[in-house]
Amino acid sequence: MTEKQEKILDKALELFAEQGFASTSTSKVAKAAGVSEGLIFRHFTNKEGLLDAILKMGEERAKELFSDIVLEPDPKELLKKYIELPQKVRNDKAALEFWKLQFKIKWELEIYGEHKMAELEESLIRAFDLLRYNEPEQEANLLLTLMDGLATRGILQETYDMDSATTFLKHKYKI
Repeated sequence: MTEKQEKILDKALELFAEQGFASTSTSKVAKAAGVSEGLIFRHFTNKEGLLDAILKMGEERAKELFSDIVLEPDPKELLKKYIELPQKVRNDKAALEFWKLQFKIKWELEIYGEHKMAELEESLIRAFDLLRYNEPEQEANLLLTLMDGLATRGILQETYDMDSATTFLKHKYKI
């Protein structure tokens, strides 16, 4: 991807999140990115193509975030890394801003993208199975839901005590 394409996607993500997808025209994106509208059409076809590219970018970044977790062979260490992930993202200002914007778009357009969590879910199920939990699928589902809520809370509420929540979850899972 070229530098201009990245700038277009960054500005489109920012504008879609701030002004809403429906209210943001490709001409606004072009102006914010300092490119011609024609360049947007050449690279992304239309506004929906921009959105698809932004969502794909989110999926790729999610894979990067989860890669260290899903490859972890030790089940307790896998759970620890996953539980610590929202705090790690929150401490990285650029990553936090990116995910904040991604969340806003997904809420507006009612897109969840659960498929991007499939590999992580399988890894969590395997970890809970290795740790001999009675219902590893349910434990994995519960932890995914808790962490989704924790990530959302951490993004929306700067004063939320994520350290306390993280410590509680580590204690709960004995890691």
